[in-house]
Amino acid sequence: MHTVGAMGKRILTLAAGAVLGVLIFPASLRLGILWGLFPDRDLGHASDYVREVMEIVNHNYVDPKAASYDALGRSALHGMVESLDPHSEYLEAKDNAELEEDLSGEFGGIGIQVDGHDGRVVVVAPMAGTPGERAGIRRGDEITAIDGRRLGPNPAMDEVVDRLRGKPRTQVSLGLFRPSTGKAFDLTLTRETIKVESVTDARVLDGHVGYVQVTEFSDHTGDQFVAAVNALLRRNIDALIIDLRDNPGGLLDAAVEVAEPFFKKGDLIVYTQGRQPSDREDYRAEGDDRPLDLPLAVLINEGTASAAEIVTGALKDTGKAVIVGERSFGKGSVQDVFDLKNGEALRLTIAKYYTPGGVSIHEKGIAPQVEVVMSADDDFKLRQQRERPEVADPKEFKALFGFDPIPDRQLEAALDVLQGIDLLDAEAGTAAAKSAPPAAAGGHP
Repeated sequence: MHTVGAMGKRILTLAAGAVLGVLIFPASLRLGILWGLFPDRDLGHASDYVREVMEIVNHNYVDPKAASYDALGRSALHGMVESLDPHSEYLEAKDNAELEEDLSGEFGGIGIQVDGHDGRVVVVAPMAGTPGERAGIRRGDEITAIDGRRLGPNPAMDEVVDRLRGKPRTQVSLGLFRPSTGKAFDLTLTRETIKVESVTDARVLDGHVGYVQVTEFSDHTGDQFVAAVNALLRRNIDALIIDLRDNPGGLLDAAVEVAEPFFKKGDLIVYTQGRQPSDREDYRAEGDDRPLDLPLAVLINEGTASAAEIVTGALKDTGKAVIVGERSFGKGSVQDVFDLKNGEALRLTIAKYYTPGGVSIHEKGIAPQVEVVMSADDDFKLRQQRERPEVADPKEFKALFGFDPIPDRQLEAALDVLQGIDLLDAEAGTAAAKSAPPAAAGGHP
C-alpha cells in the first residue's frame, strides 16, 4: 500500500453527511504570543493583529463565556482553515473521531440511515442485519424522540446522529411515528459495532456479466473488491460492470487498490501535484498478477466523486472501460489529515490529482461516453433500490420503500454496451479466421 508519511491518511471525499459518520494551545492568546516569536515578519504582524482583535472581543463582548480566549481561538481556527476551500477543515476531537470511524468502515450504532425532510428526521433505510432492521424500523419512519427527549422542528442532523451513535452494548430509546399506519410507537435498542461494507452488491446478471457495486473507499475496500471480483470470475463471467454511482469517495490508497487489478505492474493509475513541482507523487500498479482483460463498463452519476472519480478516470483514460451514466461531481483535490493535540486534527487540501492522461477533473467532472440522464425522482428511487438489492419480491419492496421498483436505464445501457463489445469481438474473430492462410495438407515427406 502507498504511504503518505507521518501526516496520516490521504483522503478524497465529499463532506460527511448524516448517514451514519501541530500544536494547538488551549488559549489562542498563548498561540498569538507564540506566533509573535517567529522570525517571519508577515506572520508576526498578522498574529499581533489577531491578538488585538481577540483582546477587544474578550474584554467587551456581552457574554464572557462566549468570548473566552479558548472559544475565540477555536472559532478563529475554524474560520481560518474552512475559508480556504469546501474540503479543508479544523476537526475538533469529536469530529476527528467520527472521520476516523467513517474511513475505517466501523462505528457504534443501531444501523439506520437518517435524513432531514420537511423539518423532521426520517429513516432513509435500515441497514441489513443491524439492530434497527431487527427491531422492525422501516424506511419512512419518523424519529420523534431519543432517550425520552422529543426532537423539535428542524433538529440539527449532526446532533441527532451523535445521539444515535454510541459505544457497543449501550442502549438507546427511540420514539417513532409510522405515517403509513398513523401509529406512534417506542423501541429500545442495544447498539452494536456497525460494519459498513464498501462492496454492497456482487452478482451475475443475464449473459454472464458480473456486477459489483462500490459505495465508498475505506480501509477494507480494496480487499472486498478483489474478493468480489474473484468470486464472480469463478462463476465464469465474461464481462464486468462496476457501479460507482453516488459513491462520495474516501481513501486515495483504496481507489488505487480497486483500479490496480486492471493494470500491469508499473502502470500509472493517478498522480498528485502539490504547490511545488517537486511535490508530484505517482501512484502505480504494484501487483505481479496479469491484468484482468475483459469487457468493462463503469456506471457514474452526479454523486460519483473524488476517489470514485480516480478509478473512473484511470479506466477511461487508458481505454480499459466504457463509462456510462451522467457527468461525475468533479472533486479533484486531495486532503491530508494532520494530527494535532488532544485528539484534534487539520484536514487540509494539499494537492490536486490527475488522471493518467494528465487531466484534472476538479470542478469539471468526468463525462460518460454513453450518457443516460435520470430525473431527480428516478435517481432517488434507484438509490434506494441499490441500497437493498436483497429485496427481490415486488410486494415486499413496495412495503419497505413505498414505491414499485423502477427499471435501471443506466444499468441497461451498460449491458447493451457490453453486448455490443462482445458482438464486435466475435465479428473480428470471424474475420481474422477467414483471412488466415489455409493450413498445409499432407503427411511427412
